[in-house]
Amino acid sequence: MALKSFTKEYIAIVEGHFNNKSGTINAPIARKNSSIIERCIDKNGDISITHYEVLKQLEINNKQISVVKCNLETGRTHQIRVHMSYIGHPLLGDDLYGGNKYLLNRQALHSYRISFIHPIENKKVEYISTLPENFKKIYSI
Repeated sequence: MALKSFTKEYIAIVEGHFNNKSGTINAPIARKNSSIIERCIDKNGDISITHYEVLKQLEINNKQISVVKCNLETGRTHQIRVHMSYIGHPLLGDDLYGGNKYLLNRQALHSYRISFIHPIENKKVEYISTLPENFKKIYSI
């Protein structure tokens, strides 16, 4: 992630609607003291920066959800999950960070696009992954 020539984009489906349709979350992340898995926002943690853009806002079964594109400036463990929960929009299906499993029985996070400079050919390459069927179903509502 430190190389600006390497980019990763994710699609996340999160709880709630956003007031701002795009923004940057700059909040340091550290391992939670009581867990070997869970991370948390901690002023003594590692610099962590996530840029987001709201692609769509929906209401399903009287629940507000948003489809969000996330670009990482840093690459911390659980970064998107922690940052989205921190701003009050946990990922659907992510019960570790406060998300509800009412629409998905897994974390609603998909690595959508990566691009980088090929180390041998010195040309930019890009790979795009199609959305999983359960994402497409929600996204098309």
